[in-house]
Amino acid sequence: MSNSYGTLFKITTFGESHGPAIGVIIDGCPAGLPVDEAFIQAELDRRKPGQSKITTQRKEDDTFRILSGVFEGTTTGTPIAMVIENQDQRSKDYSHIAEAFRPSHADFTYEAKYGIRDYRGGGRSSARETAARVAAGAIAKLLLKKSGIDVNAFVSRVGDIEAPPYTTLDLTKTEDNIVRCPDAATAEKMIALIDQVRLDRDTIGGVVTGVIRNVPVGLGEPVFDKLHAELGKAMLGINAVKGFEYGSGFAGIKLRGSQHNDEFYNDGGKIRTRTNLSGGIQGGISNGEDIYFNVAFKPVATIMQDQASVDKAGNEVTVSGKGRHDPCVVPRAVPIVEAMAALVLADFLLRSKVSKLPL
Repeated sequence: MSNSYGTLFKITTFGESHGPAIGVIIDGCPAGLPVDEAFIQAELDRRKPGQSKITTQRKEDDTFRILSGVFEGTTTGTPIAMVIENQDQRSKDYSHIAEAFRPSHADFTYEAKYGIRDYRGGGRSSARETAARVAAGAIAKLLLKKSGIDVNAFVSRVGDIEAPPYTTLDLTKTEDNIVRCPDAATAEKMIALIDQVRLDRDTIGGVVTGVIRNVPVGLGEPVFDKLHAELGKAMLGINAVKGFEYGSGFAGIKLRGSQHNDEFYNDGGKIRTRTNLSGGIQGGISNGEDIYFNVAFKPVATIMQDQASVDKAGNEVTVSGKGRHDPCVVPRAVPIVEAMAALVLADFLLRSKVSKLPL
């Protein structure tokens, strides 16, 4: 099982949804980085359950502890270990699926691959694991801030309700509402839809848009470690993600090359592009423009309705949804998308330091 990500800035996460704790080890963070623990906790608070009526009501403080790699508030260059204890597990909520497979969950595939699975909340396959990624991503964000790189994400779509383009929005308003959409009018409609879906004992999907600004030119490693390819890999590794696109994405196929090409110009000695359909990446390498991308999340698989399934023996059974689950995952996915983007950029930032002489 692959539990690690990154080349120079590398993380390894551990723990299960209903185990004693989850955590992460960060290897490769440079020494001398001031660690703002209040910032890390604030990032975790954005992801934690029980935030509002449109998220799961599981109560977890997600309070973290740093076990190593930080001395007197500064990184030492040695591995950073962080742990988050689980506090509000209700394993009995999952006893009914000890032998049965929930539709569209990882139950069947884990059982088939390993011959054993932790059915309590999905064990390792649970999105609870992403708290560890957010903790690591907060460290990556602190590193990126030293270079002026800014990573943001927001909910741009829930069902058929879509926010205006990011270029027209004030992303500082993302945290102004419980759905994390910076457009107040759109947010109100999204919240109403999610709440209705919740009352219907159902779930719905959505899109999180990521925007990375002030990225230096030259991040990305051709041929197989292209920047957009690594961003795609990072996003597709998040629970419930079904799609990733950057720049013009799939809509770009409707244009001709004469419409799609981003023409260069000299902006006071700095080379810029007049448009940004490339999404800030050309040839797999950052060109200095905004990097923007969309991440599609499916409706949460656990619904509070009866569904047909089978058990380990292949017998047809009925699975009833139980426990505490999000009717829509995207509000809590925003900090996860930011964290994974920050981890990708931090890794490439360090790798860029050895791409040409002088070192």
